[in-house]
Amino acid sequence: MEGLSEHQISQFLHRSYGSVDGLWFMKVEEKYGFDAALEIDREVWKVLPKIQARMLKSMLKLENGMDGLAKSLEARFGMDGFVYELEKLPNNVLKITISHCPWHQLMEKSGRAKLSGKVGDVVCVADYTAWSKEFGNEIDFYTSCQICKGAESCVMIFSLPQPL
Repeated sequence: MEGLSEHQISQFLHRSYGSVDGLWFMKVEEKYGFDAALEIDREVWKVLPKIQARMLKSMLKLENGMDGLAKSLEARFGMDGFVYELEKLPNNVLKITISHCPWHQLMEKSGRAKLSGKVGDVVCVADYTAWSKEFGNEIDFYTSCQICKGAESCVMIFSLPQPL
């Protein structure tokens, strides 16, 4: 594209992606209310991560399992602007500690920080559960704390069931 660098194109697309997510939510909320918008958002975030994870999995030639999941999330978090630490723990456990969440920051910037925890409970669970399942149906996901609920960081745990 003449006149635009790859970085500028990337910034344009990234900003558009973030903007459309927020705009469609607010328009649905205006028409149907917050709870309905959040429920529709949940349904969107059950599908979009599958598309994104499959694309990254193919582009990066990743395999199923915790290593593939870790590499995919590193790529995703890097592109989305998260500040995080990823730890591979014993017994097939992946722990991710997020100290900066760009989605929460957008909620704060738009004056909707008080709703961020409710959105985080719904969207993060749908998003990361769907994402992890693309690397193995048996991978479980949960959060132990969230920035959007006042914690200093989000702690996300991905794990495989332990044999008896």
